[in-house]
Amino acid sequence: MQLTSKQAAAILAAGAARAAAISVPVNLAVLDAAAHLKAFERMDGAVLGSIDVALGKARTSALFQLSSAAVWDYCKPGAPAPNLEASNGGLMPFPGGLPLVAADGSFLGAVGVSGGAPSQDLDIAEAAVAALHG
Repeated sequence: MQLTSKQAAAILAAGAARAAAISVPVNLAVLDAAAHLKAFERMDGAVLGSIDVALGKARTSALFQLSSAAVWDYCKPGAPAPNLEASNGGLMPFPGGLPLVAADGSFLGAVGVSGGAPSQDLDIAEAAVAALHG
């Protein structure tokens, strides 16, 4: 199963709606299962520097099929793979990147959100992912 353009658009719309509801302009990136860009939105007022961070969070999540924050558990000092964040051209192991998984369990890609506080980015990403199944 592949992530469709229609699904990617719904994911962006849901994320942007949640961001607007909490008054946090963000950048949202949707990547396919191969970590290639499928859809992107920079909300009005979202900072330019967070474009790369949103893409990086989504890429981190897609490459490891985990939340971007969960990757930190592997790369933090004292963890099994310290400095893992330096691999793959640089990872973004903090909240805001979530995997996209189909109802049948197949991996579709990932969403990344950046522009708010980490907890806000995660909240927005969770709303975005919910659009995939709702």
